[in-house]
Amino acid sequence: MNNVFVNTKKQSLLLIFTPHLLIMYRSHTCGELRIAHIGHEVTLAGWMQRSRDLGGMTFVDLRDRYGITQLVLNMEDNSELCEKARKLGREFVIQVAGIVIERSSKNKNIPTGEIEIQVTALTILNAAKLPPFTIEDETDGGDELRMQYRYLDLRRNPVQQKLMLRNKVALETRVYLNSKDFLDVETPFLIKSTPEGARDFVVPSRMNEGQFYALPQSPQTFKQLLMVSGFDRYYQIVKCFRDEDLRADRQPEFTQIDCEMAFVEQDDILNTFEGLIKHLFKTVRGVEFTESFPRMDYAEAMARYGSDKPDIRFGMEFVDLNDVAKGKGFVIFDSAEAVIAINAEDCVEYTRKQIDELTEWVKRPQIGAKGLIYVRCNADGTYKSSVDKFYSQEDLAQWAEKANAKPGDLLLVLSGDLEKTRKQMNELRLHMGNELGLRNPNVFKPLWVLDFPLLEWDEESGRYHAMHHPFTSPKPEDMHLIQTDPGKVRANAYDLAMNGVELGGGSIRIHDRDLQSRMFDLLGFTKEEAQEQFGFLMSAFEYGAPPHGGLAFGLDRLVATMGGSESIRDYIAFPKNNSGRDTMIDAPSPLNEAQLKELGINIL
Repeated sequence: MNNVFVNTKKQSLLLIFTPHLLIMYRSHTCGELRIAHIGHEVTLAGWMQRSRDLGGMTFVDLRDRYGITQLVLNMEDNSELCEKARKLGREFVIQVAGIVIERSSKNKNIPTGEIEIQVTALTILNAAKLPPFTIEDETDGGDELRMQYRYLDLRRNPVQQKLMLRNKVALETRVYLNSKDFLDVETPFLIKSTPEGARDFVVPSRMNEGQFYALPQSPQTFKQLLMVSGFDRYYQIVKCFRDEDLRADRQPEFTQIDCEMAFVEQDDILNTFEGLIKHLFKTVRGVEFTESFPRMDYAEAMARYGSDKPDIRFGMEFVDLNDVAKGKGFVIFDSAEAVIAINAEDCVEYTRKQIDELTEWVKRPQIGAKGLIYVRCNADGTYKSSVDKFYSQEDLAQWAEKANAKPGDLLLVLSGDLEKTRKQMNELRLHMGNELGLRNPNVFKPLWVLDFPLLEWDEESGRYHAMHHPFTSPKPEDMHLIQTDPGKVRANAYDLAMNGVELGGGSIRIHDRDLQSRMFDLLGFTKEEAQEQFGFLMSAFEYGAPPHGGLAFGLDRLVATMGGSESIRDYIAFPKNNSGRDTMIDAPSPLNEAQLKELGINIL
């Protein structure tokens, strides 16, 4: 068999020469043919999905990424060809030629279900071993097995659809940002390690022995330098790296839609990127947001939901019971900084067993609560609680009134330190939302969260750390607090949350050298450390840095949210597992002695 490559002005075609005919690998895809193609001679190529031998006839489902087409072979027409088809195994790569005919038994579940191919020629392009799991929408392969054979998992339609969704989001992101005069500018991957943020992935330099590059956690300083350079609207769909513990929405390497703008204030940025999200949902998902996204201060979000990325698809907002629950002799509440309740509506029928299960759930180490108090609001207007001996019916009625609870509702109460209790109650609220079916993945509720604290105190190191990063500007009205009460200074920072997920965030940056120097002082940097780590940026600010700010969306999280998933892994072609390993290629892996010696590295 000889291959012939034909190049024309319109297309390039790989032709296959056989003694019988000269044909393309395929004239159509497996998702393309319809009733209008009946009578056409076609050539298809793809993977054998499954076959059905009915004695005198054999049916084969042929698959590519565009769909499935049924093939039919008749023993009476061509017994040799039919016998060949019967020997095909799952995932064999084959090519067929034939005539499009109408199916007698139509399949309304697939777009090609009205036709089939009466096969006149069949070529096995490549045989295949039996796959370790079935390549079906509902596969029998577990997560780890599918990760090990990711190239097979990627053949499955649900996974391909997720990657197609990602492609559409990336494409429409470029369309929108380019229409707003943003420039796509690449920034380096081999950069300087800095001490703020998560742990860096480091890369040894062979040419500079004993020195290391870091892989960027974000292009933060480079995009600020681009603003200094006069590129007033920058974006990049860029790979970023963080060496941190993994979870469903976190990978060691992830992708950001990274953006920066000069000569802007906070509202300019929020309006611009709210426009991007509206554009993406309309063009990719067919979901139209007709109103402006709601906005909420960080302090309010924490008080109402215990989260800086609250899921506002459902209620169950926090209720402060301090003034009605304390002072009644119940030591657990009396000694607590916070007593917080949520109202689970129409849940009075929760059994004692169900409540005990909720109690054990909040006591898990991941949540850390010491216990759970409940109050049933009975249909007859009475109340039943796990703390009845400390609180009268009138006391519990006050709780119900504060929580706007009606007969049939169930109050769930946690107590303890304010910050910890809020976090615990946030987890319980989300758990109840899942239990009650209130978190519909096809409902999307965005929320801007604004005015984060500029700093957070770290007990272990005994100093302040930047809540976002050290280049975030303080709110102008809080500047007077920087020296006297830095913990109360709010940042000119903002996040976009949706359905309990942080899709992205950013800030107005510091563009003044003196203020940036004061920020480094506040964060515990010595003058020498600040100069060593960020001297290049400080120097750039002396040459006319414009006011600027930006925002970065997590592309993986954004696409997963649009797809209705909590895990980002299936929206990444080749992800890592929860231990940060790629089990398909077995990475990370050791270096040999020669490589280590060349890099000047000794492994202890």
